[in-house]
Amino acid sequence: MKDSIRVAAINVESKPGETWSNLELIAEWAGKAASEGVELALFPELSITGFIPNHPTGDHEAWLREALTEVRTMAEPVEGGEAVRTLTAIAVQSKVWIAAGMIEDAGNLLHNTQVLAGPDGSIAWWRKLHIPMFETPFYNGGHGLEATETVLGRIGANICFDALIPESTRLLAVENVEVVLFPFAADPAPGTAAAWADWAGTSLRARCQENGVFGLACNYAGEVEFCGVRQAFPGGSMILGPGGEVIAERRPGTVDAGMLIADLSSEVLLNARAAPEYLYRFRRPELYGPLTN
Repeated sequence: MKDSIRVAAINVESKPGETWSNLELIAEWAGKAASEGVELALFPELSITGFIPNHPTGDHEAWLREALTEVRTMAEPVEGGEAVRTLTAIAVQSKVWIAAGMIEDAGNLLHNTQVLAGPDGSIAWWRKLHIPMFETPFYNGGHGLEATETVLGRIGANICFDALIPESTRLLAVENVEVVLFPFAADPAPGTAAAWADWAGTSLRARCQENGVFGLACNYAGEVEFCGVRQAFPGGSMILGPGGEVIAERRPGTVDAGMLIADLSSEVLLNARAAPEYLYRFRRPELYGPLTN
């Protein structure tokens, strides 16, 4: 990876069905990040199209039919889609690598997808692998993860629930990923940024230490409403080192948009991977066959 990378985790209050307003918000924050010298900016899960709240209290069948119809109209393909073209234009203009989430129209299926757009006009994307119960009406799980080579280093993503499952990050580690993006939309009780950090932090620290990677995590912020259902997210962000250490974190006392910035050093990564207790070095794939049965 590059000797030093300045990264940012940016909480934004994206709204479902308001893709173009959400992209304007992303552009505004990308400009602020660029003014701080940021080279890589992570926005939350589904920050382009907005998160779909999924805890209806009334007629579930009627809600589901309406919500599925509306979600289909919001979804866009990654390749050739207007939202991704706009995100790429923002990255080119701001000269910042930007990762943001969207509902992907993959033809017969929908995916929860995180797109990385580069200042060179390139794009990469990752689909959420493990779909939690309340999201299964909308999204299908993706297949396979690849680390993408950039001028900053090798980058990959695990989306929200994926970060809680060790194999998700290991799939990227076997491709020598160096920076893993962890976009979230989570609201663990009692619904504060501190509660999110405590809930997600244990897994995030483990994923980074297990694999010797930097981690950049960002949670959704604000209230969303869609088809008569509401849900609120507290925000929060965290930047982690390859030893599982927390480099920086943001735990606002109230729900608000904000930006967390840190510098990642290739020397820190080298030292972590040269340490006697570098865990990835001790893996023995020949023993793990039963895990696939």
